[in-house]
Amino acid sequence: MSETFDHLIQEIKNCRICEEHLPLEPRPIFQIAQQAKILIVGQAPGIRAHDANKPFNDPSGDRLRDWMGVNELTFYDPEKIALLPMGFCYPGTAERGDLPPRPECAQQWRPLLEHHLKDFELTLLIGQYAIKWYLKKHMQKNLTETVKSGSDYWPDYVPLPHPSPRNNIWLSKNPWFEVDVIAPLQLKIKSILDEK
Repeated sequence: MSETFDHLIQEIKNCRICEEHLPLEPRPIFQIAQQAKILIVGQAPGIRAHDANKPFNDPSGDRLRDWMGVNELTFYDPEKIALLPMGFCYPGTAERGDLPPRPECAQQWRPLLEHHLKDFELTLLIGQYAIKWYLKKHMQKNLTETVKSGSDYWPDYVPLPHPSPRNNIWLSKNPWFEVDVIAPLQLKIKSILDEK
C-alpha cells in the first residue's frame, strides 16, 4: 500500500462526519487491501457487525457467502475480497429493519477510495443503495428488473438483492435467481480467486 492509501484508510477509520446522526459511537467497519480483486458494496453494518467490529457477521453474511460459494476464511481475506459498504457505520433501526446508510459517508469517501482502487475484476452491488450509486440511470425500473438484467452490467457489476432473511419472500417468488444469477456468479468468483 502506498503511504497515501494508508493515510486515507486511517482517515476513514477516524471518521466522525455523521456522528450526531448515529445511535451509537461511530465505528467505521470495512475491509480493504489494494490487491483485492472482488469488491462487495453493501448497505451499512448492522448491530451485530457493529458489536463485533466485523462486516457481514450475521445471517445475511452467511447467505452472501453461500451465494458467492466461498468460506469465511476467503471472505474475510482483504487481499482477495474488499468489503466497502455505502455507509461505514451502523445507522440505527427503523420499524422494518435498519435505517439507510448515512449519505455523507459515500459522498465523502467513495470518490477518494475509487481513485486508488481500479483493479477489481468483479463488483457485487448488494441492495438498492449500492445499485443506485453505481448504476445510476442504467438501472431498470426496480430492483427485481435490475437483477434480472444483470448480464447487461457484467463483467463490471453484479446487482444483487440484499441477502437478509427479510428477503426470503422475494427469493421464493424469483426462483430464476439461483440459476440465472448465482450459478454463473459462483463460477466467475472461483475463476478470479483461482488466479490469485
